[in-house]
Amino acid sequence: MVVRPARVVLATRLFTPEVGAGSFRLQALTDALVARGAQVEVVTTTPPRTARIGPDSAGVTVSRFPALRDAGGNVRGYVQYLSFDLPLLFRLLFRRADVIVSEPPPTTGVVVSFVSALKRRPYVYYAADIWTDALNALAVPRVIKRIMRAVEGFVFRHADAIIAVSDEVAARVTQFGVDAARLSVANNGINTALFTPHGALADTPGPVFVYTGTMSEWQGASVFLEAMSRVVQSHPTAQLRFFGQGSDESALRATAARLGLTTVTFGGVVPPDVAALWLRSATAALASIKPGQGYDFAKPTKIYAAAACGTPVIFAGAGAGAQLVNQNALGWGADYTVDAVAAAMGAAIDEHGDGTRARLQQARSDWAESNASLRVTGQRAADAVLASATRGRSARSH
Repeated sequence: MVVRPARVVLATRLFTPEVGAGSFRLQALTDALVARGAQVEVVTTTPPRTARIGPDSAGVTVSRFPALRDAGGNVRGYVQYLSFDLPLLFRLLFRRADVIVSEPPPTTGVVVSFVSALKRRPYVYYAADIWTDALNALAVPRVIKRIMRAVEGFVFRHADAIIAVSDEVAARVTQFGVDAARLSVANNGINTALFTPHGALADTPGPVFVYTGTMSEWQGASVFLEAMSRVVQSHPTAQLRFFGQGSDESALRATAARLGLTTVTFGGVVPPDVAALWLRSATAALASIKPGQGYDFAKPTKIYAAAACGTPVIFAGAGAGAQLVNQNALGWGADYTVDAVAAAMGAAIDEHGDGTRARLQQARSDWAESNASLRVTGQRAADAVLASATRGRSARSH
């Protein structure tokens, strides 16, 4: 008997060509599913005008529909989420699927859960983080936090399977009353064919520190600006370049202006190849998580991207991110203080000058290839999705 290919529908507000860890992770998942013979359809948003538009991946059908975006071009915020979630309900009702995959936020998970129950199809939730933990870093009323926690718990508990991006996120999911047997881990990764030590370099007159990706309040990237004000006293040509966007960008710009930092630039969202160029050219890459916000379990993808380029990382914060950097000799896991970060930046300049950075470059890149390949991430996530599809088919046949 010929077995029909599994039909997988992915519901996500973010997908390539938009730039971000989430879109790259989901692209890796769809690529792995197609390689395994699945029929894949992505139900997502129309990309912003700034996105570099290219053809969709072979074997993947992408359905796009406009959604409201914030001033930075992101589908982020309660109104923006609803502008995606409400049409999503009707977009999913008329699609055939053996399994539906839902990305955060949990409101999208609720829509997927409803359609899943109505159509008697399982769904898999891809837990990139714990949404309610992120709210702890924001000025959000307690009642909203309680509601969102209840919503997130509902989505977790009703999913046939959950994919977590790290062991730490998986552990947090179990605290919502989820059976660990339904959890699998597909660690965040990076495209190691693109983020590599080999390639063009930027022409920089002195030390350059590079921050790529999201700038949000809970990341607290302002500590790098405060530290930079000390670094330039002894290294006046040192630069700090931000690439990306986020809710904290305007505050970071104001801090740079207040400190009189003339060598700090904000380059906006750039294509992955441009980000890779600047990362491999950097004296050190920067990543941070403000401690005590309930988010110390996170491992920013920024760390993996820098390591893949062979570039050392300065991670400001505590918990899993600092341990990842320190235990694997990827750079400096610094306390979230101006003194500690400034000292790490000075050490990075010294290592760049004495040849230590060049000597360790290939080892760091090799570590990323072995431990943070996005290709492997996609394969592990595909295992969980296809297993759920098989369980759903089996249940319907009895």
